[in-house]
Amino acid sequence: MTGDTADTGDKGTGGAPAPSRRALLGWGGAGLALGAAAAGGAVAAVRSGEGTEPAVDSGAAVPFHGAHQAGIATAVQDRLHFAAFDVTTGDRAELAALLKEWTRAAERMTAGRAVGEGAYGGAAEAPPDDTGEALGLRPSRLTLTIGFGPSLFARDRFGLEDRRPEALVDLPKFPGDNLDSARSGGDLCVQACADDPQVAVHAIRNLARIGMGRTAIRWSQLGFGKTSSTTPGSQTPRNMMGFKDGTRNISGTDDAALRKHVWAGAKDGAGWMAGGSYLVARRIRMHIETWDRAPLQEQEDIFGRDKGEGAPVGKAKERDEPFLKAMLPTAHVRLAHPDTNDGATILRRGYSFTDGTDGLGRLDAGLFFLAYQRDVRTGFIPVQRSLAASDALNEYIQHVGSAVFAVPPGVRDTDDWWGRALFS
Repeated sequence: MTGDTADTGDKGTGGAPAPSRRALLGWGGAGLALGAAAAGGAVAAVRSGEGTEPAVDSGAAVPFHGAHQAGIATAVQDRLHFAAFDVTTGDRAELAALLKEWTRAAERMTAGRAVGEGAYGGAAEAPPDDTGEALGLRPSRLTLTIGFGPSLFARDRFGLEDRRPEALVDLPKFPGDNLDSARSGGDLCVQACADDPQVAVHAIRNLARIGMGRTAIRWSQLGFGKTSSTTPGSQTPRNMMGFKDGTRNISGTDDAALRKHVWAGAKDGAGWMAGGSYLVARRIRMHIETWDRAPLQEQEDIFGRDKGEGAPVGKAKERDEPFLKAMLPTAHVRLAHPDTNDGATILRRGYSFTDGTDGLGRLDAGLFFLAYQRDVRTGFIPVQRSLAASDALNEYIQHVGSAVFAVPPGVRDTDDWWGRALFS
């Protein structure tokens, strides 16, 4: 789980309504309390692609344009809808045209506006340009972040094989992996994060509708209750095991750390990726019922933190510098720490998930792990190798889905579009 690495006013906005009952309810019982907290108007810092915006409430809009895509260093929202797509057209020009259309739609949706001419008022004989379920809702800090998978660069597809970045490597098979191909891979991905679940779902639904005939959703994942934070001053969230997670995450305002560990540089081997990043997505199922029967001391030894405060072993406060040698050699915090992995550091944006039961009465729940880094080879891979080899937590978790994507730089202005530099 790598837990310790470090002017609305267009159609569909309707002013600034109070949080809806749907936002309070969220996606079912598991997200009830979390949805209520998110809808409570909490103040949060909104970071755009080029800097930190003034503090705003959770219904505000995050700027879409910037040097970097929003949704990476941006203050983490409470809800997620992540989708991986297969490209079904073989025409390079059609793919580029789709990315332009998606960009224009993303610009409008992140500003709280309807797509195209909107969900009503157009020709009665034609489908509306927008699906309409976000009418009257605020932007809810919606961010849309796109990535390109290794398969997009395959030979004899779009002529992009020579443009594949060296850092976009296929992940090795780690010990204990039980990956489902139906929940892995993808030519494209879109990460939609927002404080209202319906806003996030609306965004992915519209992009899928626009892409029909050119793309198809390969798999998707809903998430709630962020399990990490890019705003260190806020309270550290807890994962489904009840432990605080991502305490040592990179701050979204730490520009030096972001340059060092997250943003790809012009000299990193693929010029079109300068200002971008690399995303690893892993669906990690937790064996909840087994974990819930484990003694408290065992749980704390496994993580290397106490369950109440979240302090490292032998320390008093959550953010105290951990003394790794005081922990068991198999402790999760110790094995995930940069000092154990030659300084390997990633930026986490993970979410909890619950997807019903598995037919045997066991909860299908866990962590949808999202990690951004400058290079997968020096970020996720060494950390996961360390964890897969001897992490005591492996008895209670299993990686069942996996994907890696090159996340291009941000869209600079209204003439730019997602992936433009790749196709230039």
